[in-house]
Amino acid sequence: MNSKITVSIIIPHLIGKDILDECINSIITNSHDIEYEIIIVDNNCKDGSIKYIAEKFSKITIVHSTHNKGYAGGCNLGAQNANGEFLFFLNNDTIITKDCINSLIKTIQKNDRIASVQPKIKNYYNQNKFDYAGANGGYIDYLGYPFARGRIMNTIEEDLGQYDTEEKIFWASGTGFITKKNIFNQMKGFDESLFAHMEEIDYHWKCLLNGYEVYSQPKSVIYHKGGQTLSYGAYKKIYLNHRNSMILFLTNNNKISIYKILKRIILEKLAFIFYVIKLDFKGSIAIVHANLWLIFNIKYLIERKKNVHKLIHDYHPISSILMKNYSIVKEYFWNRKNKFNQLD
Repeated sequence: MNSKITVSIIIPHLIGKDILDECINSIITNSHDIEYEIIIVDNNCKDGSIKYIAEKFSKITIVHSTHNKGYAGGCNLGAQNANGEFLFFLNNDTIITKDCINSLIKTIQKNDRIASVQPKIKNYYNQNKFDYAGANGGYIDYLGYPFARGRIMNTIEEDLGQYDTEEKIFWASGTGFITKKNIFNQMKGFDESLFAHMEEIDYHWKCLLNGYEVYSQPKSVIYHKGGQTLSYGAYKKIYLNHRNSMILFLTNNNKISIYKILKRIILEKLAFIFYVIKLDFKGSIAIVHANLWLIFNIKYLIERKKNVHKLIHDYHPISSILMKNYSIVKEYFWNRKNKFNQLD
């Protein structure tokens, strides 16, 4: 264990030599004032990029997996080999800016109850806009649908400084966030059964139930390309998002009424119809697949609910400021509220 390391930057990698190269260079260029290590998790990469990175950056730690463990498993493997007090999970298709990590560290060190901090995430290709994956900090509604400051559904806002305040949030995006290693270990890391998508929401949900806090720090900025490993609109992405969202909704809530479950099922059916109307039959089949998986895995859901609540040592109800008591689907499609600052 290297006690001098402050933060371990963990990047799971499956494909893309150039994006990983650019990401690492941005870290080296913009992180002079901290003691850090970079851990690349080789998720059974086949394109030669791991060999290229190993030869170019000799001081980087590379951890190999014999199979693709997904984002959740890849990050867990990286964390197991980390020396830092803090873990900075970062997508391979990002670049960080000057003082990005310093700002995150200063925020997370403010008190012992802060579990994680997310930077402002902006779009790499259109840098005046927020990024879809997390924008400026995530929230969730009472039916389990996530959204963010700067992005609701498919509407992405321009960054005009309207959310440039440090705020408590429900979840920090897996695109890039810093967390305390001791808390990550306490929560048993990411749930690898989720594979990818929503695992960071699951992690932070558990943190909140244990009385920890999650923050967005807009002074820290990263840029995200998005869709480099699994493209937007891909069957697997739609499937995992719907399946995992339902898993969290059914198992992370301490108490959940039949009425809420029925409302969520109705919204799943409406999502199916929405994809059919768009003639996106791949998306509609992915939703059916996700919901059938839930039906055939009731035992898993029961066991997971037990395991989630075993991790909660001192139950803290989640504030309605973080878990909204309205339906974001209704607000967006019915009430035409497509910007975060219109909601409350």
